[in-house]
Amino acid sequence: MKYVLFSIMILLFAAFNGCSDDVSTSPDERDVRPLTELEKSLVDSDNHFGLKMFRAMSASGADENLFISPLSISLALGMTLNGADAGTKDAMRNTLEFNGLDQDDINESYRSLLELLGSMDPKVIFDIANSIWYRQGYSVEQDFLSVNRDYFDAQVQALDFASASAPDIINRWVNDSTNGKIQKMLNEIPVDAVMYLINAIYFKGIWSNEFEKKMTRDDQFITLSGERIPCRMMHLKEYFKYFETDQFQAIDMPYGYGDFSMTILLPQDGVNINDFISNISNDDWNMWMSRFSSREGTIEMPKFTMEYEASLNDVLKSLGMAIAFTPGQANFSKINKENNLFISNVKHKSYVKVDEEGTEAAAATSVEISLTSVRSTNFYMRVDRPFLFAIRENRSQTILFIGKMMQPESD
Repeated sequence: MKYVLFSIMILLFAAFNGCSDDVSTSPDERDVRPLTELEKSLVDSDNHFGLKMFRAMSASGADENLFISPLSISLALGMTLNGADAGTKDAMRNTLEFNGLDQDDINESYRSLLELLGSMDPKVIFDIANSIWYRQGYSVEQDFLSVNRDYFDAQVQALDFASASAPDIINRWVNDSTNGKIQKMLNEIPVDAVMYLINAIYFKGIWSNEFEKKMTRDDQFITLSGERIPCRMMHLKEYFKYFETDQFQAIDMPYGYGDFSMTILLPQDGVNINDFISNISNDDWNMWMSRFSSREGTIEMPKFTMEYEASLNDVLKSLGMAIAFTPGQANFSKINKENNLFISNVKHKSYVKVDEEGTEAAAATSVEISLTSVRSTNFYMRVDRPFLFAIRENRSQTILFIGKMMQPESD
């Protein structure tokens, strides 16, 4: 049967450290600079865009697994934005929720946020890499390449796209940048393609409070249709950040020192997960993230592994970027002044594995440019039905991944 798994809001920035009695693990004890006002604006824009993408993709695939990295998509399109002009630039800025920020502010904010995210929790591996590959012999504006080198730390390389080895070279870069989790980004390079702008993200975090493997046992997960399927259910009783409403239960589970965490939103019995997701706004999300408080309780959740792949063309068009995909109308004259370029494909691939030790996640996004031719003190939370889950970095509030689990998969 079809089953749904919507990759959720992963790695947001706000101090949800995991309530350990060891105060030395508090992220606030370490020397981490606060966000600048520009960085806060960029994070707010990215989160607006990420939630908008998540809602749209959830609606178009209500019974299918989905796992995305809004940050990866934003970074790939953010590099591409530096090549856009006129109406194409305006449409991309509006879709990416960059209203109120000029291009210099956007680029500077990306650069400083990338530096900050890469230097957060020493107990968590979080790597971000960007690259631009263009057809050997094709004329590319040097200002476009320079700004992406300077602000996105992008590796820039000319490549013989006609060579049979060209896709393998790009795939090898993605594979290396995601620690082998995204192995094949491109199957082939179309004859009209002249450029690929690619972002890759890799995350590995160990739970601050690990699940004991001996407590994991065979259980059942109830799908949206009511079918019961086997799963391996993990169990842990501990102090966590927690709150609940008449619509859902929510728990925030930290990694390492607590800068990064996974947030799970479990709709209450009778609340349809797809309806719930369709109504989530950025204001809702920010309000919910401020309501967690320390509670002792028991969490039961399934182990799972998921891989996801999709073209984002249709959803980005529906969100206001159609002009960028339209030959003859798209304006990418800042990449090449002949202005006959358009976005032919935005492809996203992702991977996540959640087990007793922690979480491993990766994502890659490629932009292909082509030529035109309050309740009781204790709680009990049994995650045995579709739920939302998010991995967050807790100081910047940046959404790194976002999804919903409709049916768990195991290795």
